[in-house]
Amino acid sequence: MAAFVGASIAFDQSMLILHGIIYTTKRLIGLSPPRESLSRMSNGCFFEERVRTMKKYFLTLAVTTLLVGSVFAQSNDTIAKVKASGSITMGVRDSSGALSYTLGDGKYVGFHVEICQNIIANLEKAVGKKLEVKYTPVTSQNRIPLTENGTVDIECGSTTNNEARQKQVAFAFTTYVEEVRIAVRANSGINTIGQLNGKNVATTTGTTSVQLLRKNERATGVDFKEVFGKDHADSFLLLESGRADAFVMDGQILAGNIANSKAPADFKIVGEVLNVEPIAIMLRKDDPAFKKLADDTIAGLAKSGELAKLYDKWFVQAIPPKSIKLGLVASEATKGAWANLNDKPVEAYAKK
Repeated sequence: MAAFVGASIAFDQSMLILHGIIYTTKRLIGLSPPRESLSRMSNGCFFEERVRTMKKYFLTLAVTTLLVGSVFAQSNDTIAKVKASGSITMGVRDSSGALSYTLGDGKYVGFHVEICQNIIANLEKAVGKKLEVKYTPVTSQNRIPLTENGTVDIECGSTTNNEARQKQVAFAFTTYVEEVRIAVRANSGINTIGQLNGKNVATTTGTTSVQLLRKNERATGVDFKEVFGKDHADSFLLLESGRADAFVMDGQILAGNIANSKAPADFKIVGEVLNVEPIAIMLRKDDPAFKKLADDTIAGLAKSGELAKLYDKWFVQAIPPKSIKLGLVASEATKGAWANLNDKPVEAYAKK
């Protein structure tokens, strides 16, 4: 519904602009209805009047087309958009591990949130003024449409960069390479994929984790039932309440939800790594200027060593609100992404 409302608002605004352009163009070129056509017809001038009128209409169409093209091009120009509005909207997650999560009262923190704050700081320099930063919670289901339709200007969550999504949106340089794992109750007796046969497996709607599990060669012949949570916290609740026997998701999201649960010792992460996925900040497609600004910001953080420090801050050191340590040191894959910055999709990782 949020995506529909956002798209509707964007369409209505575009139509208002379009009507305004047409009206203004007509006034500029002096176009008015040919009220004198009938009287001139008696003077033998009807044909000449029609030619002149048609020329004016064609001129109106040409000018309007150029102006409308400019308006719709600007709608995909984030830098121009935020400069005009004085604000930028950041898409954030409520429970995406240490990448992006809420502290309550509209406050959001995390590794990707802080990277986005650095990007916005450089954006403010580019537009020459301070911007109001608005935080909009997104889910796995609506994050892409809300980015596409302009409701969200930059999505700072836990989105996997893959080829299908690259047809709809763009991604900044990869800042985190995730390992997809399985979380279970510590006393479940489940330690491998094969032991999921006949079990209920939770995952979050709109994510790719269970798809990866089914494609894993070790899952051949394993028959399990999928149960879906609307967000990561809801999916973990399925495991916590016993409605699911396992929760398949990004390892750091699993670790974050376990660390913040009522009884962390009651859960464990088991089994082999199902897949590695490049996780990146998401942007609108066909907006090269803003993507370059985001990529340059990340490159600067990586070169200075600040990116590694931010990672340590959120994944190794104690984090709010409970001062819990996830203790997740950067993987070699993540370090490799920092050393060789790129926006390659997950399919490129699978080819290695």
